[in-house]
Amino acid sequence: MICRNCGAVLEHVFLDLGSAPPSNSYLDPADPGAGEVWYPLKVFVCSRCFLVQLDEFKSHSEIFSSQYAYFSSFSSTWLAHAHRYSLDMIERFHLDSNSFVVEIASNDGYLLRNFVEAGIPCLGVDPTTNTAEAARAVGVETLTEFFSSVLAARLVRDRGQADLVAGNNVLAHVPDIVDFVSGVKILLKPGGVATFEFPHLLRMVTQTQFDTIYHEHFSYLSFLSIDRVFGKCGLRVFDVEELPTHGGSLRLYACHAEAPLPENPRVGDLLQKERHAGMATIGFYTGFQDHADLVKDGLLEFLIRARREGKRVAGYGAAAKGNTILNYAGARSDLLAFVVDASPHKQGKLMPGSRIPIVDESRLREYRPDYVLILPWNLRSEISRQLSYVQEWNGQFVTAIPRLSIFSAEEA
Repeated sequence: MICRNCGAVLEHVFLDLGSAPPSNSYLDPADPGAGEVWYPLKVFVCSRCFLVQLDEFKSHSEIFSSQYAYFSSFSSTWLAHAHRYSLDMIERFHLDSNSFVVEIASNDGYLLRNFVEAGIPCLGVDPTTNTAEAARAVGVETLTEFFSSVLAARLVRDRGQADLVAGNNVLAHVPDIVDFVSGVKILLKPGGVATFEFPHLLRMVTQTQFDTIYHEHFSYLSFLSIDRVFGKCGLRVFDVEELPTHGGSLRLYACHAEAPLPENPRVGDLLQKERHAGMATIGFYTGFQDHADLVKDGLLEFLIRARREGKRVAGYGAAAKGNTILNYAGARSDLLAFVVDASPHKQGKLMPGSRIPIVDESRLREYRPDYVLILPWNLRSEISRQLSYVQEWNGQFVTAIPRLSIFSAEEA
């Protein structure tokens, strides 16, 4: 395997999670005999450019199919985040009815609907037909295609260049990240701005957030590594923010390399912060396996102990990250009775690999579990507030990352 950025041979393993089925390939219980294909989940780090990456075992066109089950609008926290972002971009970059905004990986229109409401022309680009249909239903024009440099050139020809290009949690999802960023340069006006958000690799390592590793994510990004990719493609990062979303994310602001936008001191500060942490040395990336194994072992020990003590455990949030940790731990429905999810697109299906049933929230009140395992741990405050009624029967909440934690709604 060679680095998808610089072409160096990849020799250093960052983390080996064995194998698993794709994390968003939920199963139909009406076909219990259906087979699943398990692919290696082994992550490498490039010793030349320090891009952490997973090989492409399943085509991204297969992963992001018409049955894609992730809809952004089912998290109130994420909707609020998108609304704040939209207001900030409109004010900071003076966007109005004469501007053009493009979001790549626009999902169900969760973000662009804010620009529609503000009267700003916009276009969503997303390869999954079911999420695109949901976006169109809320008034967001959406093109159902994968973004690439070829598509960018076509968009410029047909629609013109964009004042703002947005991409939240998409950089990790593209196997050819260099072509993708090159497409952003093509699409962007000479004075335009592109913003991208993604989980920060520094936080992944320091907080042992290994459950963000799954087959949809081809790359795991530090600021050092992505800054090199953007520079290679003729874009310059002129500002960056550290965000609390997804357990710790970055939002970077990029423009054409020759654009006169001044560089915010935060750029140099973050590059120095990562270097000081050792992210420009291969030693930073060794030892992560041991930390991930401790988290996995802690969760499995808790589930087994709860079963032996006659305690009931249910899960909440059929998120892809939950599938990673459950499959790595080998947890099945004998240890976790079911997983509740707010999305009707997941309810009635089975978790990939573990085949744990996914149900609606009413099942919690019926089952009255002693523990609710919150799989999307980054939303623990939102979810524990929403489910605070479990205290009526002395139920408690559990998260596994960065270490096993048992708590009440008031302690979240």
